[in-house]
Amino acid sequence: MANAASGMAVHDDCKLKFLELKAKRTYRFIVYKIEEKQKQVIVEKLGEPAQSYEDFTASLPADECRFAVYDFDFVTAENVQKSRIFFIAWSPDTSKVRSKMIYASSKDRFKRELDGIQVELQATDPTEMGLDVIRSRAS
Repeated sequence: MANAASGMAVHDDCKLKFLELKAKRTYRFIVYKIEEKQKQVIVEKLGEPAQSYEDFTASLPADECRFAVYDFDFVTAENVQKSRIFFIAWSPDTSKVRSKMIYASSKDRFKRELDGIQVELQATDPTEMGLDVIRSRAS
């Protein structure tokens, strides 16, 4: 099982869409899903630039694991506009054990494919990735 997970392929689209988010800010967020049968990570959902953090959290399934990237804009105490690219490993308590194991063993390898992640967050329930948490981790 560990071997199956570490042999996870990453679809080219995963990297391409991430580069567009990073360089062109084409998307606000990207939700990635592991297709267990094909043993590959694919893009499941893309968020438009105008979409909010609430739209993003609403697009994560309540009882399934996902990887996600979120481009968070904020203003510093010095009134400077900044952004941070978050990598979020969503692994809800209610998801299947096998799924949790596959996502956990694939996370580091997948994250390495996405060059430009600035903050990593792991969440097992929505409170662990609330906007307050994102704000405090961004600064």
